[in-house]
Amino acid sequence: MKLGRVASWFLLAFGAWSLLIWPRFLKAIWQDHRSWDNGPTSFFLVHLVLVVVSITAGLAIGAIGWRSLRSLRKMNA
Repeated sequence: MKLGRVASWFLLAFGAWSLLIWPRFLKAIWQDHRSWDNGPTSFFLVHLVLVVVSITAGLAIGAIGWRSLRSLRKMNA
């Protein structure tokens, strides 16, 4: 399966967006008063899992976009 240039850029942008947004979200959750009560609360742990999964998926999706763009460049060169 080959991806087009627009789809490849979209995937790369999505990966970058994930790396930009989710760490900021984690910082906000870390500072939320509902996150800590003699240790991390379930509120914090659920959101931590959400952040880790989202960053991992963003990295994978961004990598697919990057590899696709590199292969498109090689084909055009």
